Formats: sequence, structure tokens, C-alpha cells
Amino acid sequence: MGFKNAPMSTVKPVENKESLFSAEVRAEIDKAIAQYPEEWKQSAAMPALTIVQDDNCGYLTEELMDKVAAYLDMPPIAVYEVATFYSMYELKPVGKHKVCVCTNVSCMINGSDRIVDHMENKLGIKLGETTEDGKYTLKEVECLGACGGAPMFQIGNKYYENLTPELVDSILDGLE
Repeated sequence: MGFKNAPMSTVKPVENKESLFSAEVRAEIDKAIAQYPEEWKQSAAMPALTIVQDDNCGYLTEELMDKVAAYLDMPPIAVYEVATFYSMYELKPVGKHKVCVCTNVSCMINGSDRIVDHMENKLGIKLGETTEDGKYTLKEVECLGACGGAPMFQIGNKYYENLTPELVDSILDGLE
């Protein structure tokens, strides 16, 4: 994805922000913006990106990021920086179930490599790939903050801890 090299000071005012997103998406973003002082509405970039990503089958496009920038009156490059820095944002299509596997220190010490190997064999894909049927994407992520339950992974908004190959099979087989 080749991002435009817009200088940080370039903000293109948009006259009709209603045309950027559906009424539902605008309402959700406006709710996030309302949590910040008016002059700090750009602080809502992360929740806005999450809302837009969720509305777009789990990934962001450059066009959508540009729309978030316009909606928040901020330079597109600032939105790209957020979207490319944090691992929760996807810049290409992902599977119906994105499995975010923690491989950081606690999980690594407790066998995340064994869990990753098991899932790669079970699903026939490597980390960073999506199954041919579009059902699963395996993603390696940094610490998800559940070190006491290592090894663990996240699917959607749910954490699964103290993983074993058998538990992984049960979880994955139980997904629709």
C-alpha cells in the first residue's frame, strides 16, 4: 500500500462530512469524539479506525483512512501512522476469525511456539496468512496483557488462556 506523502500540516477541509460514512458509523465515531475536549477530537483516531475497520469486514483501505482523517480534521499521514503502528488494524482483508497469537515473553516461555505450530498444521497456513476458505487468519502479536494465562490468543474481543493443542482444537472447531 503506497501512502500519499502528505505533509503533517496538510488538512483538506470537507464540507459535507455526512457523505463520508453511513449514519450508523458517524454516530459511533461522534460518540467516541464526545469523550474528548472539542479541540482534541483527533484523539478519537483509534476508536474511529476501529469502527470503520469493523464496518469494512475487518480491514482498512487507504480510502477509508483518508475519510477518517477528513472526518477528524487531521492530516491523512497522521491516520496512516496510527493504522500502521498498532497491530489491531489490518490493511488487507482477513479471515472471518482473526486469531491473534501472543508470542511475547510469558507466552513464549509457556509454550506459544507449540501452540503456533499446532495451529499452522491444523489450518494449513503460516502466521500472517489466511485459509483458502477465508475462515481463519493467523496473526502474531505482541503482549495482549494476559501473562498469567499464558500461552493465550485472542479471537475477536475474546481472550483464550492456558492453551493446549486440545483446547485450541476445541475452540477452533466451536467457531461457526
